Amino acid sequence: MSQIPPLPDEPEIAIRVRDVVVGFGQKLVLKGLDLDVRRGEVLGFVGGSGTGKSVLTRAILGLVPKRGGSIEVFGQNLDELRGARRRSLERRWGVLFQQGALFSGLTVLQNIQLPMREHLQISQSLMNELAMLKLELVGLKRDAADKFPSELSGGMIKRAALARALSLDPEILFLDEPTSGLDPIGAAEFDQLIATLQKTLGLTVYMVTHDLDSLYSICDRIAALADGKIVATGTIEEMLASDHPWLRAYFHGQRARQLALPQA
Repeated sequence: MSQIPPLPDEPEIAIRVRDVVVGFGQKLVLKGLDLDVRRGEVLGFVGGSGTGKSVLTRAILGLVPKRGGSIEVFGQNLDELRGARRRSLERRWGVLFQQGALFSGLTVLQNIQLPMREHLQISQSLMNELAMLKLELVGLKRDAADKFPSELSGGMIKRAALARALSLDPEILFLDEPTSGLDPIGAAEFDQLIATLQKTLGLTVYMVTHDLDSLYSICDRIAALADGKIVATGTIEEMLASDHPWLRAYFHGQRARQLALPQA
């Protein structure tokens, strides 16, 4: 069945989630969730602890099974993809997990090269050259290439993991709490790096975060999760204006940044 192209004034959808249900045992975490991620945007995905933010990411990536609903990436239903077709689509996304998930027994360079070894058939010398380029792209010095994860600071681990996520030149970048564990200066620098890479590479960025500064500074839109469903989507100004109880508590609580809304 052919896809109907979007109208000129409609944004192209990179990820379309419809009526997705995910549960563990008797507990349902996602309860008929709908979400669109527009191509070329930075979408911040927020919600309370344990509400299922990372669960949705893993469902999209195929790391946890869903009990119902559909997920499309670039118009392709993930349930219908097998073998080479599935691997071809997976090459179009990169993932930065919350703690970096670098392999401790491999150097930074070897970690970056892992996706290349799985998906590409290229020489070792070319692989080394490409991995060094990714290293420099995320702001790491070349001498970091031969270090092991245990020799890196928290910020360097994040950058090395980001370089690995970018190793196959993805179109979608999944970020799971990218600034967690970083000090305010390091978090701000990482936000700026993401923003720069998104604009330079034309990425679609899906970012699970609880960092209010990230939401204010680099997100085009925000989607909020509560009670297993998306309760609101929109700009930071629209989130601040919402009357939903969780959004009011989150964006106007004691630790929230205060952003003056324009007067009508």
